Amino acid sequence: MNKDIKYFGLDISHLVFDVTDSDGNYYQFKNNEFGFKKFTKLLNDNSHCVMEATGYYHYQLAYHLLEFGIKVSVENPLSVKRFIQMKLSKIKTDKSDSKLICDYAQQVELKLWQGNSKTEIECLQIVRALSVYTKQSTMIKNKLHGEAVLGNPSKIVVSSLNRSLKQLKKEMKTLEDKLLDLVKIVHQDLLTRLKTIPGIGPKTAIMLVVLTGGFNRFTSASELCSYAGLTPVTRQSGSSVNGRPRISKIGNQKLRNLLFMCSFNACKCNKACRDLYERIVAKGKSKKLALIAVCNKLLKQAFAIAKSGLIYDDSYKSTLVKN
Repeated sequence: MNKDIKYFGLDISHLVFDVTDSDGNYYQFKNNEFGFKKFTKLLNDNSHCVMEATGYYHYQLAYHLLEFGIKVSVENPLSVKRFIQMKLSKIKTDKSDSKLICDYAQQVELKLWQGNSKTEIECLQIVRALSVYTKQSTMIKNKLHGEAVLGNPSKIVVSSLNRSLKQLKKEMKTLEDKLLDLVKIVHQDLLTRLKTIPGIGPKTAIMLVVLTGGFNRFTSASELCSYAGLTPVTRQSGSSVNGRPRISKIGNQKLRNLLFMCSFNACKCNKACRDLYERIVAKGKSKKLALIAVCNKLLKQAFAIAKSGLIYDDSYKSTLVKN
């Protein structure tokens, strides 16, 4: 905690956001441009605003504050929730939450939020839209299969479903082409080098770049693995609790799922991943555990490629996977 800094705890909802500062003053503003401007008048160079990552509701305010040069921290909601629970508070209101967030800000080490560039924001929006379309496409394919299994499917229903599926594929192709163009503008060289890793295809390379922000926000491979929720969590206490280590899963689920799908192919064509997989299975460990280890290996290889400026080479694998 820096005594020269005035902290503001923000609890943000759809229509309003509640604010409590480190002096105990409470305010409420509308969660729109008008409310942002009124709130900004209270701030100066020594102000530090702290908020939770509340879905999408915090984004506009966070970017508005960044634009005016105000320090912003967007904290993991789970961390804030655990802090509030530790306080044993019996009151749960937006006002009390903003005060507790302010208390949280004064007692933990905060990391400044940097936001994303316009290109990064558009890429993430495209990725989310593609995710929606992929789910819809799967639903339609399942429906077509169901109609066929029933026997004597309705021609008008099947035609309608096929038209919808065709349109979805067209929209997905348009979005994928746009995503590739956007990534190439900033990360053409990185994209090319990532594709040299055996087991990483063109689409996976694009997703890795988008979901990690071009690897620029991470200083070590272990930090990146933690972001993906692939780091192990040990559960041991006394003589009665001795659980098996499991991955935390506290991280980017989309990135974790992407790597898990890649791990199957990496076990076949990536020598380092294949050796790791076979070594773990030979010890009697489960195949799923071995695949998770391969996910970590792939992510470390990608991080090393991004930071070193080199292409993948099996003969230098010991250097590439170093944290």
